[in-house]
Amino acid sequence: MGGKTKGKTPDIIFRNGKPAAVVLDIAEYQELLERLEDFEDLKALQSMREKSLKFRKLDDFLEECDPVA
Repeated sequence: MGGKTKGKTPDIIFRNGKPAAVVLDIAEYQELLERLEDFEDLKALQSMREKSLKFRKLDDFLEECDPVA
């Protein structure tokens, strides 16, 4: 999805004079969800990069993943 929304202003719903909810265009909502997922993925990647790498032999890995074994 693109970086610009269609320019529709979100509708804010008030209860007791205070903002309680927002009605967004579905495309804008989906873009926000995608951005949130991207942000979470970047945080996870950063966390993985901070950990030390652990290597193991290919045969050990294949043995562990083999459903027949």
